[in-house]
Amino acid sequence: MSTPFPFTAVVGQDDLRLALLLNAVSPAVGGVLVRGEKGTAKSTAVRALSALMPEVDVVSGCRFSCDPDSPDPGCPDGPHEPGAFASRPARMVELPVGASEDRLVGALDIERALSEGVKAFEPGLLADAHRGILYVDEVNLLHDHLVDLLLDAAAMGASYVEREGVSVRHAARFLLVGTMNPEEGELRPQLLDRFGLTVEVAASREPDQRVEVVRRRLAYDDDPAGFAARWSDEEAAVRARIVAARELLPSVRLGDGALRQIAATCAAFEVDGMRADIVMARTATALAAWAGRTEVLAEDVRQAALLALPHRRRRNPFDAPGLDEDKLDETLEEFGGQDGPGEDGDDDPDPGPGGGPGGQPEPDDAPQGDGDAAAQPEAGEGGEPQPSGGAGEQSPARAAEPFRTRVLSVPGLGEGAAGRRSRARTEHGRTIGARRPRGALTKLHLAATVQAAAPHQRARGRSGPGLVVRRDDLRQASREGREGNLVLFVVDASGSMAARQRMSAVKGAVLSLLLDAYQRRDKVGLVTFRGSAAEVALPPTSSVDAAAVRLESLPTGGRTPLAAGLLRAHEVLRVERLRDPARRALVVVVTDGRATGGPEPVALAGRAARLFAAEGTASVVVDCESGPVRLGLAGQLAGELGGTAVTLDELRADSIAGLVKDVQGSRRAA
Repeated sequence: MSTPFPFTAVVGQDDLRLALLLNAVSPAVGGVLVRGEKGTAKSTAVRALSALMPEVDVVSGCRFSCDPDSPDPGCPDGPHEPGAFASRPARMVELPVGASEDRLVGALDIERALSEGVKAFEPGLLADAHRGILYVDEVNLLHDHLVDLLLDAAAMGASYVEREGVSVRHAARFLLVGTMNPEEGELRPQLLDRFGLTVEVAASREPDQRVEVVRRRLAYDDDPAGFAARWSDEEAAVRARIVAARELLPSVRLGDGALRQIAATCAAFEVDGMRADIVMARTATALAAWAGRTEVLAEDVRQAALLALPHRRRRNPFDAPGLDEDKLDETLEEFGGQDGPGEDGDDDPDPGPGGGPGGQPEPDDAPQGDGDAAAQPEAGEGGEPQPSGGAGEQSPARAAEPFRTRVLSVPGLGEGAAGRRSRARTEHGRTIGARRPRGALTKLHLAATVQAAAPHQRARGRSGPGLVVRRDDLRQASREGREGNLVLFVVDASGSMAARQRMSAVKGAVLSLLLDAYQRRDKVGLVTFRGSAAEVALPPTSSVDAAAVRLESLPTGGRTPLAAGLLRAHEVLRVERLRDPARRALVVVVTDGRATGGPEPVALAGRAARLFAAEGTASVVVDCESGPVRLGLAGQLAGELGGTAVTLDELRADSIAGLVKDVQGSRRAA
């Protein structure tokens, strides 16, 4: 067994360590979500925590780690006789991103359940993690239905497995820790809210601290056991402090004054629901116990707010996380007064070895101006506006207010990653048929199984009421649900789109489609074209907020190399099919349809568009042409692509134009 990096040897990351320790003191806090860039010791700190957890007593031979002092009356391995128990270290169980539902919650032996009526149950990772730590690295990449199961079990303290009327329940109480890199995509706000605390981590910019990080890591890699031995005293001290805080926790008093501060803070920051209030109360109580006090003070409430509220204030993925600390201090002073944090800011609670809890980053609330208004461009060759500056571009226009868009989906039935856009064969959804299982049986089609077994009962010597079922009789339910797609935006940033009001509307439309892609669990990519070339502004990613940032800073101006934009998008799709062949693509071309620059630009654009049509790639052209005289070039482009053209007005969900063509209207022949 490898020696973990010592928890007390982690340099900096005080908020992260404090949040983990508070959950070790009181698992009722609800776990920790750690957000941060790669290489910031997220996984190292989580794995190191397991060595600090006190040992647990378990019933001997129980696969579900029942406490001998209060065994679970519904334990599948029960009932347990008193007396026999063993002590072991608390487990840290890791949930892989690609885990199946059966691996997480456990699996029933359906064949024995049908033929013998026996609840033969193989425990999953939730059972292994009971009374320990369950760690999910890259939790934002975990399938939504697994995240739902995970968080439901964490909230209820139990896991339920139900298949065709056969059910098993077992206790599942654990410290839940998830880590994620926001660049790879966000969790839904509903799931963010289910994590008790969230911590933002970043690498230090202080050279001395970075030197110490490297020094300790190299020393650990050279001799893990020796390095851990040098930190054994600090580790033992923190372990003893956790035990003492756990024993003190029931004696901590949460007074009416602290409760009023908690309620006022949650109301002032307009968080949804009541979970934030409850988590703050539990966190403040754990902070007091960690500090060795039996009374919750305003400083505990303040630190609890900094850990429990920032992620609950996000309404969409484009909202920056964070908390206005000045507003927090004003609220605490108004509703608490004498127990508020001192003016010198030194009243933060002690997080244990390694220093104070660390400062949260100041929110970036400063309004960002639009800059000086750009001079109106003059019409150039071919009627295209030319920018006034010598650089051939205008300063970026701000995006208009986003709106709810109509549903755009890919025709046919896919088999891609679970999502909410296009029809697909999935593990979850409505049952549409039955088939022989490929591999392990996961979703039994009971009627089809009985129908397959019925003709063979006499030959199998059936004599009693039970049905004789063999493995060959089992049938897997075929289900239809929704998948997430790759939505590739191809955005015209040329001079013909450069009028500020018009580009603002275009950016607002793309931003709206990005929000829709976030809600439907899509990957997104961004290709832009202007001047003489096209570029991949954002390779396909699950981080729609990264796409929004690139869109906001998109410059405009120059000619319209439409063919170059389409060819670059075609190459992006070719590479992405090699990486993820099951994920189908939807190409959204945002343009007025004009093509200029080079010999025969219109014909070249048409040939590039027909590449998509030949491969059956679903596409939509968002027609940005405006003015009293319209050439209809975007509609012609949509025809070449084999897709659908919609105007900016038709893109709105509340438009009376009626788009529900589903990208299929012009593709039914295919």
